[in-house]
Amino acid sequence: MLDFSDLKEQELLALAISLEEEDSRIYGEFARGLRETYPHTAQVFRAMAEEETGHRHRLLDLYRAKFGDHIPLIRRQDVRGFVEREPVWLLRPLGIEKVRAQAELMEAETRRFYIRAAQRSTDASVRQLLGDLAAEEGRHEMRAGSLEREHLPDEAHKRENEAERRLFLLQVIQPGLIGLMDGSVSTLAPLFAAAFATHSTWETFLVGLAASIGAGISMGFAEALSDDGALTGRGSAWLRGSISGGMTTLGGLGHTLPYLIPDFWTATTVAGIVVVLELAAIAWIRNRFMQTPVFRAAFQVVVGGLLVFATGVLIGSS
Repeated sequence: MLDFSDLKEQELLALAISLEEEDSRIYGEFARGLRETYPHTAQVFRAMAEEETGHRHRLLDLYRAKFGDHIPLIRRQDVRGFVEREPVWLLRPLGIEKVRAQAELMEAETRRFYIRAAQRSTDASVRQLLGDLAAEEGRHEMRAGSLEREHLPDEAHKRENEAERRLFLLQVIQPGLIGLMDGSVSTLAPLFAAAFATHSTWETFLVGLAASIGAGISMGFAEALSDDGALTGRGSAWLRGSISGGMTTLGGLGHTLPYLIPDFWTATTVAGIVVVLELAAIAWIRNRFMQTPVFRAAFQVVVGGLLVFATGVLIGSS
């Protein structure tokens, strides 16, 4: 992936064109999905889609004037620091709350991109256009934030802290959940393989301790280096890395510590119970904070964890 700081003005404009095209198509899908239930809101998103198309044309005109007709293929997924967006079909059935939250996040991210891109630009015309687009995206962001209040006035007070909640999800819950899942699941195979291969609680404990700390260090650096938070608003990279690394280590230590019990089968039974509790906690967090349906969350986490657990037992027993 490319670092944002390494992009030249030509690449910045090409990326901006790609962003505007994608946002326009997403808003068009929102408009089509809402037109029967919320026709007024559908018109708002249709207008926002047309505005994004207008932004794209202005960017294309400036790009051709500066660099010619060839536009290099560079997309949001090619540049480190952008939030991964769910496909529109995963948001169905569409509702005011879902599309408002998605649109507000999209506009905030795009506005931050334009602000940083304008700061990096040395060409006056490019800098001016990017600054103008940042201001217009800011108006879109406020418009997206007002949609729910217009159509759900009785519930507006319940959403006053929605922005803070989403920020908390991005900065704390998401990296912590990723770390907990990795630590709880990835360390199962080496731990139980060592347990059934040696039948030694102390040696199993040492393997689990090494796997947990090693995975925590790896996940911490991976999270910290994946996104500096400048574009996504996800906060300090090192804070997220510390949360992710710490939760990874904690997830592995949960079923490692029982092997301090001298009796092998007692330790293994307690470790197995801890594994079940860890997987249940992960499923609950995904359902509570990430809006993953409870049965899907439980199926994905439990089945995946049990497969890794079985792999460790089979390898260790062979």
